[in-house]
Amino acid sequence: MANRKELDPAGGPAAAYGARVRRLREERGWTQEELAVRTGYSSKHVSAVETGRRSSTLAFSRALDVAFGLAETEQSYESEWQKLRHGVLLEGFPEYIHQERRAVELRLFEIGIVPGLLQTSEYAQVLASSSVARGVITAGQAAERVEFLAGRQQLLEQQRPPALFVVMDESCIRRVVGGREVMAAQLEQLVEFATRPLTVLQVAPFDIGERRPFDLPVNLVTLPDRSVLAYAESQAKGHLERDNGTVASTLLDYHRLAAESLSPADSVAMIEEVRKGML
Repeated sequence: MANRKELDPAGGPAAAYGARVRRLREERGWTQEELAVRTGYSSKHVSAVETGRRSSTLAFSRALDVAFGLAETEQSYESEWQKLRHGVLLEGFPEYIHQERRAVELRLFEIGIVPGLLQTSEYAQVLASSSVARGVITAGQAAERVEFLAGRQQLLEQQRPPALFVVMDESCIRRVVGGREVMAAQLEQLVEFATRPLTVLQVAPFDIGERRPFDLPVNLVTLPDRSVLAYAESQAKGHLERDNGTVASTLLDYHRLAAESLSPADSVAMIEEVRKGML
């Protein structure tokens, strides 16, 4: 106890987060070592988060929620972490992420870049670093974005992942991001995703022209009760649409887009052809 560091919850969001971890731990009479065992992290990690020397992560926040019995509550550390990270996410996106985790089906359409859930870590890092170079975010925020994306991608690795339907504009596979080696690895991963039993991957070729119904990325989330939400982004913010009429129209356009796009087999063939051109 002689080395116990006094915490100042007013020192900022991270300091308040760490102070709360210590308070709840001590209320239960646990040592840092005991909390470490309960979360699967080291006592050194617990100490660093409590004292604000290390930022928490989504995975650690979820582990804390299990240890403290706060999962799926308004007081969860996951919710607090989301608020801490809101500054590196587009306005409206955290609300979408909450629904994405509940989804039984996801339908995605993307233009220009590979959808985040399907990105390799190297591809994602290049995009984040590009934002740093343009002065949009800091290097620290870039690292948080990449880490956050990795956490999102675990959704597809869980025991019962949602069915994933993806339509990518042809520009997603032909726009080289990070150089030929990074792009080739990304395309190889897309081919792997296409083989998964709950994944349908299609390419919307350039020659569908004006028959492509969307000019912006669109995400459609089907929830366990079969209700559907639509999410779209502008340059400045994202919006989650719940109106049944609007969502039904967007879903119909998505089905039209899928019908106009290449078949899954032809899509994989195109991706493979582009990948070979990178080697």
